Amino acid sequence: MDSFFIPIIKKLQNIDINVVITSRSGKGYTELNDILDLYEMDYISIGEFGGDNLESKLKASIDRQIKLIEIIKKYRIKKVVSGSVVDVSRVGFGLGLEVINFYDMPIKGHVNNLKLALPQIKLSIPLSTKVFKPFVVPDEVYLRLGLEKEQIIEYNFIDPFIWLKDFKYDENYVNNFYQKYNIIRNKFSIVIREEEYKSSYVDKKYPFLYEAIPEIYKKFNVNIIIIPRYESKYLKKEFPFAYVIDEKIKLQHLLKDVDLFIGGGGTINTESCFLGTQTISTRSFISHYDKWQIDNNLMFWTNNKEELMNLIKKAIEFKLKPNIKILETLDVNVDLLVNYIMQ
Repeated sequence: MDSFFIPIIKKLQNIDINVVITSRSGKGYTELNDILDLYEMDYISIGEFGGDNLESKLKASIDRQIKLIEIIKKYRIKKVVSGSVVDVSRVGFGLGLEVINFYDMPIKGHVNNLKLALPQIKLSIPLSTKVFKPFVVPDEVYLRLGLEKEQIIEYNFIDPFIWLKDFKYDENYVNNFYQKYNIIRNKFSIVIREEEYKSSYVDKKYPFLYEAIPEIYKKFNVNIIIIPRYESKYLKKEFPFAYVIDEKIKLQHLLKDVDLFIGGGGTINTESCFLGTQTISTRSFISHYDKWQIDNNLMFWTNNKEELMNLIKKAIEFKLKPNIKILETLDVNVDLLVNYIMQ
């Protein structure tokens, strides 16, 4: 679960549906719990993320499934809804519950090759009663994973739009942030976010962005604000000139304010360009929604240091401004999503 589900959860609660939120945490990975705490959501943290190898991840998954069985029995859960989380999908299916999954990135890339399907997709989508997907992902992906057409529900937006459409920028929040970290306010500012290199869908930690950071600072003399993906200590040591943010913040306000965002992920890249901020993706692959954003001049993508430096030069000249006019074609209807969940 992430920010995507918060509007849906609040809508369900408004119609007196009891919603039990579960999460997981672990050494070096507390991001989901941090988001839930930030938005003051009640939740139950069950199990751990697992280690850096497949065996420890598998053991952590099995342990979490056992604990989820008890939670489902305790709260008399009738349906499970998730972002194609394997553990809850497996438990929900095993207990004969309705399993509803949302997922915007079933494949590592934008070509419909199931050899590139994310591992969790192969273990969760076939167990689903219903699957919700954004318009940019073809039905074919889910059909080939064993679903029927009527089980696939399409929505006409890219996921972060559900929480950004009513976003209200808070200048005071940003000013307090800059003051707290002693960041120069009127200097060209770049926020950098690492790729999720510990995830099952990323092959390795690609070095070119890390190699570029000192050169960016030296050549362009800009504020560099790093939002760590995992641990922050090594980033502070490696980049003493940068502002490495330890705490979880309401990042959308900072993204709206800064001049450029460079990100190796998906969700925050989308948030950035949707907020009108110049955005460069350094992700190791291009997903279906990445391609839609690139094709519509919302975001730029590169996988090498030289091109990255050229794109940053253009950004400093404000030549990478995103085409947010295209967002008028998107439409969010939370009531409709909730109705489909409850059917």
